[in-house]
Amino acid sequence: MKRTYREPKLVLFTDQVESACGYAGASVGPFYCPGDEKVYLDLAYFEDMQRELDAPGDFALAYVIAHEVGHHIQNQLGIMDEVSSLQQRASETQSNALSVRLELQADFLAGVWAHYARKTQGFIDTADIEEGLNAASAVGDDRIMKKQQGYVVPDAFTHGTSAQRVRWFRKGLDTGDIEQGDTFNATQL
Repeated sequence: MKRTYREPKLVLFTDQVESACGYAGASVGPFYCPGDEKVYLDLAYFEDMQRELDAPGDFALAYVIAHEVGHHIQNQLGIMDEVSSLQQRASETQSNALSVRLELQADFLAGVWAHYARKTQGFIDTADIEEGLNAASAVGDDRIMKKQQGYVVPDAFTHGTSAQRVRWFRKGLDTGDIEQGDTFNATQL
C-alpha cells in the first residue's frame, strides 16, 4: 500500500510546554505527541544529556531527534494506535514491555535514517556514529535507573536497556532495511 509521508512539526522548548498530549515539564525530555504530530525537543534536556549523561556531540542530539521522528513514522503506520490499544488491556508489566518494543523500534528507525544519511549525504562519519551509539547507551533504562536510584527494576523499563537500544539503533544503521525492524515479533530484543 502506498502512503504519503507527512513531515512532523518540531517544537523547541525549555522547562515546560503544552501539547495535544497535555502539559509536559522538564522531567519529560524530548517526546512525540501523536495528537498533533509534533516532535517536542527540550533544549535543557540536550544540555543535561551532554553534561550529566555523558553523551556529548552533535550526532548524539541527531540520534534523539531521529528517534522522536521514528515515533512519528510509527504513528503514521498505525503502530502507536495498535500498541496503545494493547496496553489498555494489559497489566503494568505487559504495558511496559510493549512500550520497550515501541521505543526500540524507534531506535531502529533512527538507525535507518542514519544509514541513508551517511550513504546519500556523506556528512556522517565514524565519530558521528560513535556519538549516536554512545547516546543510545546513555539513555537506556538500566543506566538511568542505576544513576538515579542506585538499583535497576527491569519490570519498570519503558525504553529498553542500554545494550538493547544500541543493538536496535545499530541494526537500522547497518541494514537500512525497514523490514528488519519488527521489534514486536523479535525473539531477542
